[in-house]
Amino acid sequence: MPKDEQAGPLSGLFGVVKPSGPTSMSLVNDVKKLVANSPLFVEKSKLAQKAKSGKKGKFRRDAVKIGQGGTLDPLADGVLVIGVGKGTKKLSDFLDCVKEYRTTCLLGCETDTYDSEGKQVRLAPWHHVTREQVEKTLEQFKGEIEQIPPIFSALKMDGMPLYEYARKGIPLPRPIEKRKVTVHELELVEWLGSDHSFRFPEKKFTKEEQEALQKTLKSVDSSTSIEDQPDQEVPPEKAPTAFVLRMKVSGGTYVRSIVHDLAHTLGSAGHVVTLTRSRQGAFTLEPKEEGDRACVPWEVFQSALADEGDVDGEGRRRWEKEVLAKMEVV
Repeated sequence: MPKDEQAGPLSGLFGVVKPSGPTSMSLVNDVKKLVANSPLFVEKSKLAQKAKSGKKGKFRRDAVKIGQGGTLDPLADGVLVIGVGKGTKKLSDFLDCVKEYRTTCLLGCETDTYDSEGKQVRLAPWHHVTREQVEKTLEQFKGEIEQIPPIFSALKMDGMPLYEYARKGIPLPRPIEKRKVTVHELELVEWLGSDHSFRFPEKKFTKEEQEALQKTLKSVDSSTSIEDQPDQEVPPEKAPTAFVLRMKVSGGTYVRSIVHDLAHTLGSAGHVVTLTRSRQGAFTLEPKEEGDRACVPWEVFQSALADEGDVDGEGRRRWEKEVLAKMEVV
């Protein structure tokens, strides 16, 4: 980057490698604590004002704009695009861009959230599912497909989130509207079988919660059943089948729904136990093509939050150098 561009304040976009666990917004807020005190992104006069106030460790929330270009669930890890200053105006571009994911599906159990963070909804047989069967069935989910968003999602129907209908047992006014999405690539990259440590979630629905969900689901499909059908032909201590998928999809695609629907098509039930976003637009975990941009490991920011450390000969701290090396200046 030219030295005159390094004078600041800068605006731009950069990718962060989000770890599994924290929310996306908690990470953005933590990054802001550093960005809002950096001469790279904030006018020197504003920083001088802060220093004059004597409020050490505090930062002005209005010192700089910051946001993210597509939330990742707490369970998920991988690419999280962050925009600073004028870069925030370009974050909407990342909602509709092509994204790549790697996800692990665990068969035999369906959950309300379609992932391991939720509660068990029903159990289903899984031992009959083979690798060859999965690979053949994946063909049905490639290209332009229609998805039904999860019933336990924040999407609203007549002003109320879908999850509220499900929790309270309120019949849906109409079926959930299908969404057209494009699955550009979808492949089975690893067959784990029972050689893994994943297990079904311990959280379960109470009888009342199960009845409420059943009532809501039957309001749009009378054939729906969420009764358990545990696999009777395998010992309970044996881990259910798990496998890993890699996919490249259009914006708006529910990865959890692909796993959920795939398991249904296989005559089983399933949910997501790991989810990694490996690419979002040009930002990627593994740069391979011209124009690809690497992401800043979260540990870089985590370390700086504990101790920003010394500046180098150019007046840069380690986290600032890492961001400068990987940032798209706007």
